[in-house]
Amino acid sequence: MRSILITNDDGILADGIIRLAKAAKEFGEVWVVAPDGQRSAAAHSISLHSPVDVYPHDFPVDGVHAYSCSGSPGDCVRVGALSIMPHKPDIVLSGINFGFNVATDIQYSGTAGAAFEAAFQGIHAVSFSEAANNCHEVSDKYLQKIISESINIKLGYGQIVNVNFPGCPLSEFKGTLRNRKVSHGMFYRDRYKKLEDLPDGGVRLMVDGLYNEDAEPDTDFRAILDNYISISIVNNIN
Repeated sequence: MRSILITNDDGILADGIIRLAKAAKEFGEVWVVAPDGQRSAAAHSISLHSPVDVYPHDFPVDGVHAYSCSGSPGDCVRVGALSIMPHKPDIVLSGINFGFNVATDIQYSGTAGAAFEAAFQGIHAVSFSEAANNCHEVSDKYLQKIISESINIKLGYGQIVNVNFPGCPLSEFKGTLRNRKVSHGMFYRDRYKKLEDLPDGGVRLMVDGLYNEDAEPDTDFRAILDNYISISIVNNIN
């Protein structure tokens, strides 16, 4: 039986990781090692100069071995694969992230970062994300099918499968697009707004993104804007 390690960047109690673990049980023995709280935008960070605390954690899916971790999503993969599990997993699934991870946003994503860490460990890795609108009709219907397809895609070193589900009703869903290129665009064109002046000439700033839907044809970004599931192979260091 294959062993599957699941993590995310939204925290161990997030709805997405629970749904992913339920679906993954069909494909092997499932272990969850996930952050003890929100870690969005943690990218591929790991803890080098501070310890990580790992605890057994109640999890609402029968038969799943679950642990919370004080570190980043990348830490979760490392401690799960190298310490918690009896042997390295055959597959790492990361997500389901609350919000798309496409285009240049992939580089900031803790969900994708965890998958890249798995790839560096020589483990087949898939990252899952969907719209941040709580409409799960497409992912609920197609998640198991997409897992089955994604865990069998041939990957090179440093590569992951990156899957994004649209947040539309099934009546508006158009299908699955594979081999999407990673867009050079971004959902939010970032700028910073000043919140207040600080003593000694300092200033307190807050990111303030401008929503954007400009996306190139045949890209992951364009696919989800048009209500398709997007499947991409994404490279890190190769």
